[in-house]
Amino acid sequence: QVQLVESGGGLVQPGGSLRLSCAASGTTIRFNNMNWYRQAPGKERELVAAITSGGIMDYADSAKGRFIISRDNAKNTLYLQMNSLKPEDTAVYYCNYYDHFRSSDVWGQGTQVTVSS
Repeated sequence: QVQLVESGGGLVQPGGSLRLSCAASGTTIRFNNMNWYRQAPGKERELVAAITSGGIMDYADSAKGRFIISRDNAKNTLYLQMNSLKPEDTAVYYCNYYDHFRSSDVWGQGTQVTVSS
């Protein structure tokens, strides 16, 4: 059974940092193109950061220079280091990948990030 479990969200002041984790089971993340998405209230889910199986990283313009996506292959865990957080970063953050064998997206349950003073 494939499962993605996010953690690390919380309440942080503007300018602060958080590191999100996504622990995977039933799949090996280094073989997948892995993504971090977020969804703010009343808005569509948007792609924040991605890392390919080859290790190429890409970011939404809103995340460039502030967020870093990485993975620990030994722990089979995906990370999102978020720095210089802004109130507009407030959202539920999800990790994701497309399962080509099952032809479907796989999502975690999400972790809430709230940036507020």
